[in-house]
Amino acid sequence: MNKSILHLLVFASLLAAPACKQDNEKAREEFRQRRGAVEQNTPEATAPQEDPARPAVVPSDNTKAVPETETPTVPGDRVVGVKDGDTFELLRNGQTITVRLLGVDTPEKNQAFGQRAKQFASDLAFGKNVRLIENNKDRYGRTVGTIILPDGRSLNEELVREGYAWHYTAYSKDKTLANLEADARRFKRGLWQDPNPVAPWDFRKQKPAPVDNSKAPVPAGSTKRQVYLCDSSGSSVYHYSTNCSVLKRCKEQVITVTEAEAIRQHNRRADKTCSPK
Repeated sequence: MNKSILHLLVFASLLAAPACKQDNEKAREEFRQRRGAVEQNTPEATAPQEDPARPAVVPSDNTKAVPETETPTVPGDRVVGVKDGDTFELLRNGQTITVRLLGVDTPEKNQAFGQRAKQFASDLAFGKNVRLIENNKDRYGRTVGTIILPDGRSLNEELVREGYAWHYTAYSKDKTLANLEADARRFKRGLWQDPNPVAPWDFRKQKPAPVDNSKAPVPAGSTKRQVYLCDSSGSSVYHYSTNCSVLKRCKEQVITVTEAEAIRQHNRRADKTCSPK
């Protein structure tokens, strides 16, 4: 009797085991689903993940962070004028100052490569904020120095590097400029393409050939009509009256000649400011 009951109990337990196992598996699956739902609703799960290789930038105050696409303004003086390749006008605190580049000399505007040098310098600097490293003042009151471009390059060096300026050895012993000129010469950049380039300081010393105006046409009555000249090499006109405002600014001697002499001997032309009507 006891053995029969024991056998029945063992058989019943064997039949119930698979059902219990299935119930346990189902319970565990429901538990995993509930836990996943809870984790998805937590702030940590919904917050965007930070890139560990890119640290977040947190402003130290209440100022607005600058977007990455914006380029911050470069502090310094703004280039508002390019007179020639080595002379510029900078706007500083509402005032315009004239700057002559230190250690370089570009061709004159009426000299070969003069206009190209001016255009090259303008392309690099005009309208941009630059940093000026001042050296001294020259006899004309200009600030002599080095202009640093927004990308950190020296405008002085770039002009020499590309063959648009000479190293101005009379006023500079800069070895960097000397080496840059040697490279530009070797590779025939810019003005060094010319088989016989003339240094700007030599070009400025050259005097134009005298013009023979001895047979130049003159107005009727000019051989008798008197005019007035400012005896200065910088003057190129003659005046009909000593009351002319232009003539009154003359700091040299005023001489009286006939109009024909003014034209043929002094190579002058009539001043339009005070011409008789």
